[in-house]
Order: sequence, then C-alpha cells, then structure tokens
Amino acid sequence: MFRRTFWFTAGAAAGVWATTKVNRKLRQLTPESLAATAANKAIETGQRLKDRAVGFALDVRDGMAEREAELGDALGLNASADHELPAPRRHAAIENRNKPKTYVVEGTAYSYNRNEDH
Repeated sequence: MFRRTFWFTAGAAAGVWATTKVNRKLRQLTPESLAATAANKAIETGQRLKDRAVGFALDVRDGMAEREAELGDALGLNASADHELPAPRRHAAIENRNKPKTYVVEGTAYSYNRNEDH
C-alpha cells in the first residue's frame, strides 16, 4: 500500500508541476503579454542605442576640440600675449616713379618720366 501511495503522490505532483508550467507558457503567449515583451525589448534596445549614440557624440566632440587645438597651435592662434611679434617681412624694393629715368643712346642722353603725358 505504501508503494501505491508513493506513486499516486508522485503522479499528482508531476501533474501539478506540468499544469503550472503549461499555464505560465500560455499566459506568456497571449497577445497582451507578447506586446508587453516586445515593447520592453524595444525600450531596452533604444536605451542601448541611445547610450552608444551619446558615447559616439562625446567622442566626436573630444576629437573636434583636440583637432581645433592642434590647428590653433599650427596657425599660431593659441599663442599667449607674452610672445614677441614676428619679425617684419622683407619687401621687394619698389622703384621711385617720380624720378625720371635717363637713357643714353649713341652718346645722347634722353630722360623719360612716366608721370608725364607724351
């Protein structure tokens, strides 16, 4: 009799366990539950994408600031006021247009002034 009671109890426990599992699975497969699961996964995915996008934007901003500083240094825009000004550039000599030029042709000197109307 003990044997029959044991197997009866084991069968009843297995039946209760199987029924509970099936009912849980059926509740998970209802349209409302499927919609809620899909919405939760979409929210999680959106959060991950947002975190990645924010990280990417911060990386781009840091790279921009670094490159801007490099360009400023290369162009001398970031120089402090304590530095001396650069030496003046040398300019090509410009002829004096007011002084008449003198040309010698076969022993005779001719003067030519550009400003005079001929």
